[in-house]
Amino acid sequence: MDRPRILIADDVLVAETLRSLIEPEYQVISVVTDVPSLLNAATDMKPDVILMDMDMSLRNDFDAGTELKKLLPGAKLILLATNDDPDVASKALRRCSSGYLLKSSANVELKRAISDVLSGHSYITASVVEKLIGEFVRVPQQVRTKELTKRQRQVVQLLAEGHSMKEAAEVLSIAVRTIAFHKYRIMEDFGLKTNSDLIRFAMREHLISDV
Repeated sequence: MDRPRILIADDVLVAETLRSLIEPEYQVISVVTDVPSLLNAATDMKPDVILMDMDMSLRNDFDAGTELKKLLPGAKLILLATNDDPDVASKALRRCSSGYLLKSSANVELKRAISDVLSGHSYITASVVEKLIGEFVRVPQQVRTKELTKRQRQVVQLLAEGHSMKEAAEVLSIAVRTIAFHKYRIMEDFGLKTNSDLIRFAMREHLISDV
């Protein structure tokens, strides 16, 4: 069986460390250190997974992650970050990535992250999930008077996994405005204010994994 093909975009020392963590289970097909090389290599080699330094993604006000999503919609992008802010992770998942992994925990979580995104799931680094859960526990919960419908559960799951409203609409074969209606009705009914609240809510409803 062919091994999943991985492209790494980071500085050489970090990239070689990542390579050592995932080979021989995965095939590292190239290591690049700048955005132009990344876009060229990704287009030419069509990797299954791209591991990309988040700072590189946003360098010089150019969103390389979003560009990669346009060029290779089938590839899975895992952003390697140093920021454990849940809102930053949530934004990254909504914008372009399938995974958000702290570099400091890559030695423990990297293989799991790759496996999860290849299986079609999103992956959020464990320490960020802990913060999301911690915030959820600290915030007083409203008395629950409503239950999610089957369609609402589908919408919450897709949005919490990082899909845009347009992508969720395509998956469910409904209009974008219908996704928007469901999203904002859910947020109103359950007292959710931000997209991070939506992710916490999805975890509580067991619609996405908490690790």
